[in-house]
Amino acid sequence: MSETATATDREAITDVMQLYIDGARDGEISKLKTAFHEHAWMFGQMGGQRLDMPIGDFFGLAAARPLKTDDSFAARVAPVEQTGDAATAVVTEEGAWGSVSFVDYFTLARIDGDWKIVNKTFAHTGGEPPTG
Repeated sequence: MSETATATDREAITDVMQLYIDGARDGEISKLKTAFHEHAWMFGQMGGQRLDMPIGDFFGLAAARPLKTDDSFAARVAPVEQTGDAATAVVTEEGAWGSVSFVDYFTLARIDGDWKIVNKTFAHTGGEPPTG
């Protein structure tokens, strides 16, 4: 694969990750639906509770509780790794719901020419999750 193709792929992957960040931050399900493959899953634990679910269930959580509740929310995409039609990306999120932080690990696949997130696995790295 040429350097140009790799740079184009990395840009496309980063764009998908930005759709995830924007969608989760603001509870915009249309952006999340564009970023994720319809059969993707999410895995992780927060507040002693497992949150392993089909991605459609995550969409409902994101709509009900957008991550940004004040100006403290920030998210960043770490360098993307990509080989052929497979890629990984890491997103750090701080200030979710005011004080919660996460590190998210994503697996992406190029399917029918489009990059899609096929898995999200997260670690809750700080702060108390909201209750209720």
